[in-house]
Amino acid sequence: MAIIAQLSDIHLAAGRNGEVDDDSGPVRALRAAVSSLLSLPARPDAVVLTGDLADGGLAGEYARLHALLSPLPMAVYPLPGNHDDRDELRAAFKDHPAVAGSGRDGAPVQYAVDVNGVRLVCCDTTVRDEPYGEMDAERLDWLAAALAAEPDVPTVVATHHPPYPIGIRFIDDMRFADTGAFSKIIARNPQVTRVISGHVHRGSVGSLGGTVCTTCPSTYRQLFLDLTHPGRAAVTGEPAGYAVHLVTEEGATTHFVPTGNYRPLMDVE
Repeated sequence: MAIIAQLSDIHLAAGRNGEVDDDSGPVRALRAAVSSLLSLPARPDAVVLTGDLADGGLAGEYARLHALLSPLPMAVYPLPGNHDDRDELRAAFKDHPAVAGSGRDGAPVQYAVDVNGVRLVCCDTTVRDEPYGEMDAERLDWLAAALAAEPDVPTVVATHHPPYPIGIRFIDDMRFADTGAFSKIIARNPQVTRVISGHVHRGSVGSLGGTVCTTCPSTYRQLFLDLTHPGRAAVTGEPAGYAVHLVTEEGATTHFVPTGNYRPLMDVE
């Protein structure tokens, strides 16, 4: 059994001086998420960061991100989103062997790791200077090989861009493009119990290739749920949050956890 926490769309932003203001909204929100994770009765075995970790892809943003995550005692596995810079992210997390070994000079940040008997396969769906996502033939070949290497081990595949329609027009305009080949790879690998993504700034559940897919709330701001067309592109005052994935040999369960100040616990049994 493994418990994998997912933080996404953190958007740490540096000011004109290249430094991240410690009193900024994204910093305060990330601190709240880290505090919440540490207070869980069953601490996660690992944390995966599903992209848009920095707002401008700047070295100072990643350095501050690394520091803010340092209280977490478990392994942290980052992957890039459309706001991120692959090489700056890789440099900031060079103390993570899987990240450091994922390549150089703009190569995709993609790798697979073991989390307490569960495989976590981190994919890079980013396209340079574009908001939408895709996986070209080389990245799809890498994914197919990574999944074929351990066909009997429960597996979670992580991406930034979700491979299914969300229904929010402006998000679907910059979604994971042309998911046909990706879907076929997932369908051929029944050990994949979840495909987890970010990008959407709210929790959602879909399916692809016979596998349940989810998106994660942002640790900072949530997008307004407008399913009309063309709809309104806006953020809301809804609580920030994160996801927790419980993975066993029987399958997977996903919980969405809001962060913030709430009434204290009240025992019901």
